[in-house]
Amino acid sequence: MGDWHGEATDQRGAGVTRPFRFGLQSFNATSPQAWRDQARHAEALGFSTFSVADHVLGPGPALAAMGHPVQDVAAVPAMAVALEATSTISIGSRVFCTDYRQPVMFAKELATLAFFAEGRLEIGIGAGWLQGEYEAMGTQWDPAGVRIDRMVETIGLIRAHFAEGELDVHGTYVHATGFEGVPKVPTGLPPIMIGGGAPRVLGIAGREADIVSLNFNNSSGKIGPTSIGTSTAELTAQKIEWIRAGAGDRFDDLELEIAAYFTTVTDEGEETTAKMAGMFGMTPEEFGRHPHALIGSVDAICDQLVERRETYGISYVTFAARMVDAVAPIVERLAGT
Repeated sequence: MGDWHGEATDQRGAGVTRPFRFGLQSFNATSPQAWRDQARHAEALGFSTFSVADHVLGPGPALAAMGHPVQDVAAVPAMAVALEATSTISIGSRVFCTDYRQPVMFAKELATLAFFAEGRLEIGIGAGWLQGEYEAMGTQWDPAGVRIDRMVETIGLIRAHFAEGELDVHGTYVHATGFEGVPKVPTGLPPIMIGGGAPRVLGIAGREADIVSLNFNNSSGKIGPTSIGTSTAELTAQKIEWIRAGAGDRFDDLELEIAAYFTTVTDEGEETTAKMAGMFGMTPEEFGRHPHALIGSVDAICDQLVERRETYGISYVTFAARMVDAVAPIVERLAGT
């Protein structure tokens, strides 16, 4: 087992890695109280962040065709309720789709959340990726370059909204002029997370974000078994270089985050890895090294996380809500180390 309290070097080049922190992401609430309880449970177990995704569609043929899970609750009000239900944990979005909101209203909603959060908000932003959802809700599906340009302009507006003075934004897609952004937020602009898996968006994340979320390359506009092949160990190393190129001198200031989509806490790690690898057409060795997969005992997964932090600099890991109790011993052991 590695020394979790020791210093470790990684390819970030900073000499000392960031301490681990962990997030929990939820899509669903079976009742108002259950949603509050999820946030409080994550807080009690030592998770750093409780976050909600940003999907819209309920059950039906549109969502079934995409193979994506239902998200019951809308992101902004669900985040507000989670903030009120807790006192120390940060509340996040992982991640907002900028195309789903009018930009000025979006900036005001974020400022309002930040005003009430008093330093406990993380703003996750993405350019959108699920084409079928766009089509089902009547939102125009533009080419990836256009969606990314719109995201960048929206981020600029958000920064201006949180700053002093009147807004004077005249972009191709985003316009705001002649007024100040309110409410004023004494704690300032919260950390911004930008997520993605393709070269341009990760380069922008390196330049613009405080937290970079490594994800699949979803440029195809749909979810499927081939997505996992866009984030192998080798391709993740390439993604780090895309982030580095965009970040330049600020690379060592970035926090790198990843979702452990394929997590199984088990004493039968080898057998489980082999079974899951076959589902995705990968060898057990390839799947065992996959940065989105954590399979094995608590000790084994802790070792995997330490190794990946040394290799990639990833110190922020998000788990699905269904895994909360299974991964609690990992969070207890590694958080803050």
